[in-house]
Amino acid sequence: MPTAPDPRERQDTAPQHYFTADPASQEERRVVDVQLAGRPIRLFTASGVFSPDRLDKGTAVLLRHVPEPPVQGTFLDLGCGWGPLALSMALASAQARVYAVDVNRRALELTRRNAEATGAATIVACEPEEVPGDLSFDLIWSNPAIRIGKVALHEMLLLWLPRLAPGGSAYLVVSKNLGADSLQTWLAGQDPRWEVQRHASDKGFRVLRVHLPVDTSAA
Repeated sequence: MPTAPDPRERQDTAPQHYFTADPASQEERRVVDVQLAGRPIRLFTASGVFSPDRLDKGTAVLLRHVPEPPVQGTFLDLGCGWGPLALSMALASAQARVYAVDVNRRALELTRRNAEATGAATIVACEPEEVPGDLSFDLIWSNPAIRIGKVALHEMLLLWLPRLAPGGSAYLVVSKNLGADSLQTWLAGQDPRWEVQRHASDKGFRVLRVHLPVDTSAA
C-alpha cells in the first residue's frame, strides 16, 4: 500500500494520478520501511502512486486480519500499487505464483523492483490485460481504488471476482465511510455461489470476504 492524508479517505482532495496508466507528475523516488510477513523490509516507492510515503491504513488493516495464505496456488493482488500485498503473499508462500495487477505502470515498475530486492521471484507484476484469460485464483487480496467511482469499481470487481477458483477467497478492505457496508450488500447479490461476509472491522475499515465454495453444484 508521513503526514499526508490517505487519498482514499479524502475524496475531495485526493490526487487522481495514482490510478492512471502514466502519471503526469515527475517521478520522485523514495524509500519506506515496513513490516511485511513478520519481518522489517525497506522498499522503494515514488510520487504518482498510491500512498507513496507509508503503508496506508487500509492495507495495514487488511494485512492484520487476513489468514495466512495457502502454501501454494495462484494469487492476485488487485491494484497492487508499489506492492505491499503482493510481497506479503509471496514472502509468506514461496511456492505460490502471485500476480500483482495495476493500471499504473510506475506502480508496476516499483513492484518489480521491490520483488527483486526482497527475493520474491514468484511475483508477476503486470497490467490487467496481460493476465492470461483462462487463469483462476485461489486467493485475492485487494485495497481497491474506491475513487475510480462506483460504476468502475463494480465493473472491476465483476471482472476479477468470478475468476476465483473453487475453494478460493477474496479479501477486500474498504473504509466504512466510503461505502463498505453497501458494497458488501451489493456483492452478496451478484452471484448465488458466493459467500459474502464481513471478515473484520478495524479503525474505520471493513475487511470483506468473498468465498467460492468447492461444491457449487446446487447453485
